[in-house]
Amino acid sequence: MTTRIPYAELEALLRAIFLRHGCSEPVADLLAQNMAGAERDGAHSHGVFRIKGNLGSLDSGWLDGKAVPVLEDVAPGMLRADGKNGFSLPVLAMAAEPLMDKARTNGIAVLSVRKAHHFSAVWPDIEPFAREGFLALATVNSMASVVPHGGHRKLYGTNPLGFAVPRAGRDPLVFDQASSAMANGDVQIARREGRQLPEGTGIDRDGNPTTDPNAVLEGGALLPFGGHKGSSIAMMMEIMGAALAGSDYSFEIDWSNHPGAATPHGGQTYILIDPNRGAVNSFADRIEVLIDAIHAAGQARLPADRRYANRRDSLANGIPLDDDVLAEIRRLAGS
Repeated sequence: MTTRIPYAELEALLRAIFLRHGCSEPVADLLAQNMAGAERDGAHSHGVFRIKGNLGSLDSGWLDGKAVPVLEDVAPGMLRADGKNGFSLPVLAMAAEPLMDKARTNGIAVLSVRKAHHFSAVWPDIEPFAREGFLALATVNSMASVVPHGGHRKLYGTNPLGFAVPRAGRDPLVFDQASSAMANGDVQIARREGRQLPEGTGIDRDGNPTTDPNAVLEGGALLPFGGHKGSSIAMMMEIMGAALAGSDYSFEIDWSNHPGAATPHGGQTYILIDPNRGAVNSFADRIEVLIDAIHAAGQARLPADRRYANRRDSLANGIPLDDDVLAEIRRLAGS
């Protein structure tokens, strides 16, 4: 059975959970907004499913829930941030306005982030920038779970790439995709639900192809999407995420002394572009020409369309949650 609850109620419950586990009020607010928003939009692998991993990192001392990030202005078009071993969300909250100011002034701006745990979807990071009129690109590395093309052991993270495009009078065009054949959270959900994975998703501990999520998660590895092409993008995410920010590569992250920890403190790089500085005609009009052509070619749904539909439904009718899951959330919140 499922119960639908208002977004505000779920946000309040999540906020209470993170306050009880040592987060500062600003951090608890940001985590609650992010996770309730993911659940609202149907991104279940990054919604309440992430409670356990976040709490494991907090309770084991792997992550500082009260960390206050430091933001450095290092060049006319570049900011650099140290997350101080906290979550990445406070970094973005601190850097958003200065980053947009730089992009407005220079036409482009870059933010590199180190020592900040990114354990959420990428689209919530960049959708707000597109709503302010910017093209936004996000590159993130995570923890080792993907074998490189032709390799035999885990090296890369699922290493997502996010891209957001403003549209005149419409919701932005946004995609957020792992460079692996499947996001790690989706593999965990498949295991919980007793489902097999699609062919080509992963290998077992002996390097054999498998569709068993248990085999992938217990000593095996995910494969990059598209063979060598996805592997190259995963490598690019390691460079753009970790190397550029001076943070850990996915294979360097070691939480073995912190049982229950699940959040990677890799690196992130965010790039904003003012499209009106680059286009010689109306950027907004040209985007609509492309989208019309995509629809005419037979693609009915654009990236983010399903999320926006879920968002409208959840805000109108409540966010659907399994009754057992809701009961556990309320227990953790102390309500």
